[in-house]
Amino acid sequence: MSHDDLERAGFKDRTRVAEALETVLGAVSGHDRTDRVALGRADGRTLAETVTAPSPVPGYDRAAMDGYAVQAADTFGASDRSPAVLRESDDGAVTPDAAVRVHTGSDLPDGADAVVMIEETETVGDEIEVFDAVAEGENVGDVGEDVAEGTELYDPGHRLRPSDLGLLKSVGVDRVEVYDPPTVGVIPTGEELVQRDPAPGEVIETNGLTVSRLADRWGAVPTYRNVVDDDPNAIRAAIQRDLAKDVVVTTGGSSVGERDHTPEVVDDLGEVLVHGVALKPGHPVALGVVEGTPVIMLPGYPVACIVNAVQFLRPVLKRAGNAPVPDLPTVEAALSRKISSEPGTRTFARVRLREADDGRIAEPTRASGSGVLSSVALADGWVVVPEGREGYDAGDTVAVENWEWSA
Repeated sequence: MSHDDLERAGFKDRTRVAEALETVLGAVSGHDRTDRVALGRADGRTLAETVTAPSPVPGYDRAAMDGYAVQAADTFGASDRSPAVLRESDDGAVTPDAAVRVHTGSDLPDGADAVVMIEETETVGDEIEVFDAVAEGENVGDVGEDVAEGTELYDPGHRLRPSDLGLLKSVGVDRVEVYDPPTVGVIPTGEELVQRDPAPGEVIETNGLTVSRLADRWGAVPTYRNVVDDDPNAIRAAIQRDLAKDVVVTTGGSSVGERDHTPEVVDDLGEVLVHGVALKPGHPVALGVVEGTPVIMLPGYPVACIVNAVQFLRPVLKRAGNAPVPDLPTVEAALSRKISSEPGTRTFARVRLREADDGRIAEPTRASGSGVLSSVALADGWVVVPEGREGYDAGDTVAVENWEWSA
């Protein structure tokens, strides 16, 4: 559809969110750049290799309790009334009728096959009375009980967490092969945009800053470019400059007005895959590809820009960096008042959370107004109203999505 046709149609035909995402992800390939890094630099990075355990944990049979290492056969029949009587070993090895004092985590002495808990023993002179029989292997941690040698721990594409790094260090891994973070060029557009001290008719640029910081949180390396005027040649040059990046994202100029040139430029350079999505706020988003590089064209209204960045830029960056796309965390709350939604449209209603005597309450900050940045910046999350609903009623329990989560 031509630019003039789109302007006349006013986005009456909008692509569903799931279909739009599937379409753009189909044009995204994960890059193959990797680096081998020390564990201290690997937190949050995505593995580019399968990691197996080169050594077991524990690397030795160990006592799992404080007590005495024994030969289990020496304790058979032991009870409170008829304790087994052992002696303290002279040389640190366990032999018949001899025991060695051990602590949790201690190397199991030679000759021992079980540990009697200290509370089931009593020392009387040079003798040790045992009041409870133990079976062979009881209270003993075997070699590899935690991790066996050769165990496959992680597959490529796993995003490393601090607990993963601890486990890797415990099995003797000190460096891992990880994918380089994906790169993204962030290009704000709009001749009315300034960085500070706006005159009448000017607006302080916020979208590029917000999107670049979100991209950083999502594991990418953003390059936040200077504002580009609403001029097709300038937009073309800016996009072409960043085609060496894994992803290009523009803010503003994505609709069908006289100054909305970005989709037309992208379609001339490559292909616009989707233009107009059934979500609110922010349906004028456009998704395209130029010379194999995905181009995400976000609307200029700040809330619409953020909504679409989360829905499309985040998964595209993850795909480009070979990383999984974790679900955003949610909390349940009861709505303080009704939220309305247009049938067939996925709506993102911003809410603030407060605690009440009868549970958590979600208060809508604003049901509409994609240009009101404070409505999302001062919110605690948003409620996603799916396409098949016309909204939620006051008192309904809803899931509040934390869109600003750093993953």
